[in-house]
Amino acid sequence: MRLKLLWVGKTQESWVRSGIEEYAGRIRRYLPLEILEAREEKGAQAAAMRERECERLAKLIPKGGRLVLLDERGEAMTSPELASFLSKNRDQGTQDLVFAIGGAYGFTDQFRSQAFKSISLSRMTLTHQMVRVFLLEQIYRGFTIINGEPYHHE
Repeated sequence: MRLKLLWVGKTQESWVRSGIEEYAGRIRRYLPLEILEAREEKGAQAAAMRERECERLAKLIPKGGRLVLLDERGEAMTSPELASFLSKNRDQGTQDLVFAIGGAYGFTDQFRSQAFKSISLSRMTLTHQMVRVFLLEQIYRGFTIINGEPYHHE
């Protein structure tokens, strides 16, 4: 299984980039990981921005990729549940598991309809920049759970 993370906009803060690099490196010990940024739309109405950003994200999804949206309305999961989700996808032969983080105005309904699953990292509102690190950390935690490593404590 290959893991792809897609998000809208460049990572602005150096400390966020450092966190992304740290956890991306850790994840790559378990499977291939690719991180792709779609250009952020600026200066338009929210609906137009959302539409253009989702079009850009859609172009980054490999054919047959299983799309998982990070969305405040998505399913809340515990870390062990995310580990189980990752493990099942790997064991069922998913070639590309694709996590997408939208822009400031989220996803279009049409883009949502392409998703295999939507998950929420928190019921709180989180910045799109920080969600990147949180998602990577949880994916890393998931693989340590799958492999029985001591990073995650119950």
